[in-house]
Amino acid sequence: MKNAQQFLYIYEEETSSRLDKYLVKQLTELSRSRIQALIREELVFVDKQVMTKTGYKLVTGQNIRVTVPAVVSTDLIPEEIPLDIIFENDDVLVVNKPAGMVVHPAVGHDTGTLVHAALAHAPELDGIGGEHRPGIVHRLDKDTSGLIVLAKNDRAHQWLLRQFKDRLVKKIYLALVDGQPPTPRGRVEAPIGRDSTRRKQMAVVSASRGRQAVTEYFTEKQYAEHTLLKVHILTGRTHQIRVHMSFLGCPVVGDMLYGHRHRSLPVKRQFLHAAHLEICLPGEDEPSVFDAPLPEGLQKVLDTLE
Repeated sequence: MKNAQQFLYIYEEETSSRLDKYLVKQLTELSRSRIQALIREELVFVDKQVMTKTGYKLVTGQNIRVTVPAVVSTDLIPEEIPLDIIFENDDVLVVNKPAGMVVHPAVGHDTGTLVHAALAHAPELDGIGGEHRPGIVHRLDKDTSGLIVLAKNDRAHQWLLRQFKDRLVKKIYLALVDGQPPTPRGRVEAPIGRDSTRRKQMAVVSASRGRQAVTEYFTEKQYAEHTLLKVHILTGRTHQIRVHMSFLGCPVVGDMLYGHRHRSLPVKRQFLHAAHLEICLPGEDEPSVFDAPLPEGLQKVLDTLE
């Protein structure tokens, strides 16, 4: 289903009308709240200029274009799963995702995902950004815990996508690795692509076979046989931190895919947590900062190393 567009011309008798009130009279199939939402979501243009003021006074001879996004409802059934909500407003939902929860439905994961839980909490997510991934703008692996942000409307979805595309989002992870990296702090610039022999895995590959991937790391704490790192990713490739740490010879503790076959510590998941997020929320000029503490299980692992 395509987006619908409406084109309108302002005649003299309509001069000085409020933009939202005028559109309500002309587009009778839409409610005033829906009209105001379209304006806020930057989907209304006056003389080819985006108009975000609902009370804008119209002038004779102006042309208006309104884009009404097609509603693509999902067939997903919301599930009442508790969420650790860090922040919420009319545009976004910031959640501290637990390890073991898949972000969106995929083969083998038809229920119990973050999307199912989010739809129960915020039904307006339905249809935002794609049928099976409503509101999703970035992801975390199933066994990675921490901060993830979801969009609650089309304008917010596009805004957040631009933030990630333009690399304006700062994401810091805490990762406990086996051994230690070559240097206490460093930067890895190594393309990542599909492993040529193990198709379910990613790997560092040649530039012609993979996509650019950049990871910065900083030693937070040195232990006898392990290192706690703060990891800043500048790109968002699949399994990026896990692949780059393995490439350095210090795989993430508990990572059975890219690390050691036998766990070096009693942890049932990979020790990787999205702890810090800085992102400009829709309509804001300065980034908002969000933090999520280490889950209790991971903190206990660190306590045993002290």
